[in-house]
Amino acid sequence: MNESDVTLTVRGAEKRDAGRGVARLPEAARRALSVLSGDTVLIEGDRTTVAKVWPAGPSAESGTVQIDADTRANAGVSIGDAVSVRKQTVEDAESVTITPPVSISAEDAESVERAIKRDLRDRPVRTGERVRIERLGVGPFSITDTDPEGTVRITDSTRVTVPADVESTESAESTGDGRISYEDIGGLDEELDLVREMIELPLSEPELFRQVGIDAPKGVLLYGPPGTGKTLIARAVANEVDASFHTVSGPEIMSKYKGESEEQLREVFEKARESSPAIVFFDEIDSVAGKRDDSGDVENRVVAQLLSLMDGLDARGDVVVIGATNRVDSLDPALRRGGRFDREIEIGVPDAVGRREIFEVHTRGMPLAEDVSLDRLAEHTYGFVGADIHALATEAGMNALRRFRTDGGTLADLTVTRTDFDSARAAVDPSAMREFVAEAPQTDFSDVGGLDDAKRTLQEAIEWPLSYTELFEKTATEPPSGVLLYGPPGTGKTLLARAIASESGVNFIHVAGPELLDRYVGESEKAVRKVFERARQAAPSIVFFDEIDALAAERGQGHEVTERVVSQLLTELDGLADNPNLVVLAATNRKEALDRALIRPGRLEAHIEVPAPDETGRRAILEIHTREKPLSEDVDLDALASELDDYTGADLAALCRAASMRAIREVASEYGPEEAIDRADEIRIRKEHFEAARAGIEPSH
Repeated sequence: MNESDVTLTVRGAEKRDAGRGVARLPEAARRALSVLSGDTVLIEGDRTTVAKVWPAGPSAESGTVQIDADTRANAGVSIGDAVSVRKQTVEDAESVTITPPVSISAEDAESVERAIKRDLRDRPVRTGERVRIERLGVGPFSITDTDPEGTVRITDSTRVTVPADVESTESAESTGDGRISYEDIGGLDEELDLVREMIELPLSEPELFRQVGIDAPKGVLLYGPPGTGKTLIARAVANEVDASFHTVSGPEIMSKYKGESEEQLREVFEKARESSPAIVFFDEIDSVAGKRDDSGDVENRVVAQLLSLMDGLDARGDVVVIGATNRVDSLDPALRRGGRFDREIEIGVPDAVGRREIFEVHTRGMPLAEDVSLDRLAEHTYGFVGADIHALATEAGMNALRRFRTDGGTLADLTVTRTDFDSARAAVDPSAMREFVAEAPQTDFSDVGGLDDAKRTLQEAIEWPLSYTELFEKTATEPPSGVLLYGPPGTGKTLLARAIASESGVNFIHVAGPELLDRYVGESEKAVRKVFERARQAAPSIVFFDEIDALAAERGQGHEVTERVVSQLLTELDGLADNPNLVVLAATNRKEALDRALIRPGRLEAHIEVPAPDETGRRAILEIHTREKPLSEDVDLDALASELDDYTGADLAALCRAASMRAIREVASEYGPEEAIDRADEIRIRKEHFEAARAGIEPSH
């Protein structure tokens, strides 16, 4: 090693650095090498490559260098390996020839050359390296020739040539999933470390396990909701450890002919042994390895064959099995023990920091406008998994393209704006919640007239624990896990629930009590469990049980189904203390009918009465329901509010609607459709319309 060399340990790149050809160095390493940001360094592993220096973040370990998958591949190293790094002089390139992974036509070559030159400008490269062009979506491209030779920098004056109609040198695998690396996975750093520990070591350094006298792990089970990145992790690990990858899709190996399914399984494992080191990946493993008591003859035999094959794996760790499922409890228990799946790793729903990383991954090739804040997007996408964020970014890009096609302009002006993301957010819901109509209500407290005491109590019970977490922790105070809204029909209980969800910015799951009841034994309780399971995955969230008296009436009245449902509800509510980001709201107009165990402290402990409005409340409600209506000057809302004793919020909304209909009917009956539409600006809702409407609407209690 030369005196100017520094030996550093390879670490994964930051998500936004993928494909940029940069090496992030800690301050001590930069001083030792006498390099500044933008300088070029030579990185020597099994092979030699070059990268541009950028400073590492404050959390970077000393003695490390952060490089992306392409740079690691060019240097022939993996994460954890040691590399020699030294400063490298670089010349401006006169010309560079870059060969694409797939054949392109002469017509497309020019536009590809422009895209490559734009993405690789100021980037140091060497002949033989591979580079990723994020915007083109295929890769990697190969640097096949440079003038002058050696390390060169691509500049505005460099002539970039992409040969047209050359024979493809890459397989479909390497142009598709083969590009997936650790930098393409956001928000799962801890899970990735666990998976690497269980898979990389057995495949790359099996002798370490022999040294400590233990068998290398044979299998890892990844479980969690759909779309969280289980399959992505498996493919990324296979690419990083340079192992052959064998995918088994459950339904594809199932056959009606006796013995054929087992034979296909044996063939997969045999191919894996022949091409070891290898990873055998079972996607949706629950489809082939369900509990044998619940399955048919074919499924039972497939499970038995899989158990036998995993027991027969060589302890040297040349073949590792990865299983992925979102239904871990449906797997046969014999698979879930040491010696088969040695470790189970949950791949859960990402938090705000994880979502920020995932947004970085999916927007790094996007021309983002200055008003786009990834932090803001991460904060407002509760419950979104990686697949949802990918869909959101794609939809935002499509919104930008639609606007570009409509407005025109040059490609250089095409940007993805905050408005594009906001529109996409309205169109994409968290996948974990689609089954239960999760929504972010647009109603807020300004849409709820009166009920100031109820609003304040709701804010303290639901919004404060989310906004003032540290205050609750400092005072060792647990927020109420459940809130019961009770009062006469039509007083605004459901409206209040929607408003508090909107005010606090969390997911809102509206469950109508009777929807969960089922005549089959166990199905109602299962539905309750599923609601809470999905809500936990998408926390912070509010589960709102409307008409909960239909679901949780007093036990001992002879209704077996509701008794079992109440017991299940009590169990779920008792578990809420472990998840402060999940709150249960319930509404009823028959509080006395509820099971008493449900409304004791620790369950639905905060009871908020939502009474019929007083005169001030009625005035506020009338104001809300008439604020966009063309009222005549003779309409006095104060006088109207004083005359409408016993009218609830729903009654007042119906009254305003009926008065509007009478005004519309008056114009529609006098003129034809076309003339009536022309006179729309002249329509007025008068005092007589309200009086006529009042004659037909009685107070509901």
